[in-house]
Amino acid sequence: MERVGMNGAEIIDGKAYAAGLRARVATAVPAFRVAAGRAPGLAVVLVGEDAASQVYVRSKHKATVEAGMESFEHRLPATASETELLALVERLNADDRVDGILVQLPLPPHIDEKRVIATIDPDKDVDGFHVVNAGRLAVGEAGYVPCTPLGCLMLLKDRRGDLSGLEAVVIGRSNIVGKPMAALLLAENCTVTIAHSRTRDLAEVVRRADIVVAAVGRPEMVRGDWIRPGATVIDVGINRVPGAEPGKTRLVGDVAFAEAAAVAGAITPVPGGVGPMTIAVLLRNTLVAAHRRAGVALPEGAIG
Repeated sequence: MERVGMNGAEIIDGKAYAAGLRARVATAVPAFRVAAGRAPGLAVVLVGEDAASQVYVRSKHKATVEAGMESFEHRLPATASETELLALVERLNADDRVDGILVQLPLPPHIDEKRVIATIDPDKDVDGFHVVNAGRLAVGEAGYVPCTPLGCLMLLKDRRGDLSGLEAVVIGRSNIVGKPMAALLLAENCTVTIAHSRTRDLAEVVRRADIVVAAVGRPEMVRGDWIRPGATVIDVGINRVPGAEPGKTRLVGDVAFAEAAAVAGAITPVPGGVGPMTIAVLLRNTLVAAHRRAGVALPEGAIG
């Protein structure tokens, strides 16, 4: 981490932590190859030509190959039917080379995302979106946790160590970030509040928190005077807003960074904070899935 100014918050360097996690995953792959006779395999399915999704899929393919894993990429046209996509998912469920399946969202409007996710084998659901994995997380059983909240937890524990007894506020209640984040923090013995658009006096609720996780998708909504002095702030938001020059844009989070950094004890930047963790945790989840499916013990320290 680096410090912002004389009295500013420490910057939580998600890019550096993610690089370390990816390196640990890559280090564990050769031993798995020897034990299982194959590499861990991740299948990514892209439907349509969404520009952002194409960038994400390319990044995931590159990271998978760099980690020494097999990357199985499947591209379907935007006109592909739901039946075609479900049939592909079923084939991947049955493919022993594939340990993890990721269907890139969003899908075209004529395809039911919930039905597609429900078709993925829960033991290959490395995105952690299947209702079975959501249930496993809720009751404390081993499953797969969505990559972004698990990455946030890793950064928090790296920064603060034992989280037991701390008060945490999660702003946002999505199934992808807010709800699993709250469950993870509860499992770490935090006192957890899930805040959202209907929360009364949201600023006052946030001011109680030792840990603030902002995941609402509203640019710089969380102001500096909402933050308790010394709190740890995890900003999940990635919002593109107009830049200083006409026609230019810039990325900002859900937190007013400069304001919050003057008060917080530590904070993630945007970009370079939570974002790089998502693909790193995806690789981590795929490695775990491969070991579980092959009945091979995972080396200690490879996934944290």
